[in-house]
Amino acid sequence: MKRRARRGAATPRGAATLTLLATLAAACGIEERAPQVPGSTLRATVVDPDGDGTLERGPAERLVDRTDLAPRGRGATREVARLGQLTDSHVRDEESPARVPFLDRLGPPVTSTFRPQEAVSPQVLTAAVRSLNAERPQAVLVTGDLLDNAQRNELDQLLAVLAGGPVDPNSGGGGYRGVQAASNPDGSFYRPSVDAPRHRGVLNRAQEQFFSPGLRAPWYAALGNHDLLVQGELAPSPRTDAIATGDEALFTFAPELRGTLDDLPRSDEATPDLRDVPPEEIERLLERGVPGRETRVAPDAARRSVSARELVRRLRAAGTPAPPGDRLDYVADLGPRLRVVVLDTVNREGGAEGVLLPAQVRFLARALRRAGTQSVVVVDHHGLDRTRGGDAALRLLDADRRVVAELSGDTHRHAIRPRRTRAGGFWQITTASLADWPQQGRMVRLVEGPDGSRALETWTVDHAGGLDGQDLAGFGRRMAFLDAQGGRPQRFAGARRDRNARLWLPPRRP
Repeated sequence: MKRRARRGAATPRGAATLTLLATLAAACGIEERAPQVPGSTLRATVVDPDGDGTLERGPAERLVDRTDLAPRGRGATREVARLGQLTDSHVRDEESPARVPFLDRLGPPVTSTFRPQEAVSPQVLTAAVRSLNAERPQAVLVTGDLLDNAQRNELDQLLAVLAGGPVDPNSGGGGYRGVQAASNPDGSFYRPSVDAPRHRGVLNRAQEQFFSPGLRAPWYAALGNHDLLVQGELAPSPRTDAIATGDEALFTFAPELRGTLDDLPRSDEATPDLRDVPPEEIERLLERGVPGRETRVAPDAARRSVSARELVRRLRAAGTPAPPGDRLDYVADLGPRLRVVVLDTVNREGGAEGVLLPAQVRFLARALRRAGTQSVVVVDHHGLDRTRGGDAALRLLDADRRVVAELSGDTHRHAIRPRRTRAGGFWQITTASLADWPQQGRMVRLVEGPDGSRALETWTVDHAGGLDGQDLAGFGRRMAFLDAQGGRPQRFAGARRDRNARLWLPPRRP
């Protein structure tokens, strides 16, 4: 199915003070212009050679041959398909009262609810779009957690970035009003105008309209838990909508919140996490009121939660070939040689865990039966081996020699694993997020040779933000690198074999 695409935590430390460029007016809004780095890591990389927190251009990373499933072939150079992948962009309304950035200051059961670069998520996505366009993909797969908090205004921003044209990231009145403001006395948050490295004015600039070129290739979406659940965990309700659209936000928590969280019942005390807290307990906590200092903010009706039906409808209007309804399971045939099967793994009842229903397994079986001689790529957000009910789907894939790969996101890490099966096997490819370091997309190219050899060639793509951090996307990458929760200490970039690799496939059999 074809469509026409529009063209168009710890406080960060160790970096020098950066200056900020003024935005330049574009024909349709305001466009950030900044020194760009080559997107493809086959040409250049982004590195910190001396460990001082300053990013520089580094040497290219060539493809590593991986022969886990098949020996290295000869002459596999004929391109069958060329795909791009962007995942976990977490486009966010960082000023929303429905967000809980203060929770990870307390430690478990919740972590990573605040990121120092969270104000520039749409600008980072736009920079990733610029770089991926330069790779000339046949299609782009946007594999879930497109949004951060399942809000309508976040969806508006995402669609504007991907379609191309002016993007308005502001909400709740002019300027920035959030936990990173200089007026917030809670020093556990990074406040760019106060804390090192200082970036005075960056938060207000992040609210200004800018211009996106849009993806030049058709793009196809999968859904993640953050697209339909409040903070990726809680099913929306009238109470959460009232908080999101209201005029009070909790910026600073009270000491008793630690005890409140500790008292919440959890199903697994050995590995506590918010996903283990029963939803009804979260609702009771909201009814009592979260203890802390509330701050007046400008209300905004556009912060209401987007329903599953509305989200699927708007993605379908943007070109994703989804059937009517509230689920995003569909097939996209990218020419006569490749079939992409997209599965919706979001648990509508709440929780970050992926879920696959029996009806979806039957849909997958039909899609595979009708693939004919096409190679098949399966796309989902969570990864089927990390999804409840995913085992039944994996059994289908294991038995089908046409399946060459499963592409997913969710973990915010680059990883490539072989899955060996009686049919020959396929590759499970997980791509890191745009929300955290290394803020990269991925390209995947299926190639064949005259000797019958086949391979998937995959490489990572850095976004087009400047390395000097003077533009907003470049600032976002620098802060992501310095972020103690999601940056370099967590090794989200994976090993080289998880980034740039030639993945040899068993030869096609009649």
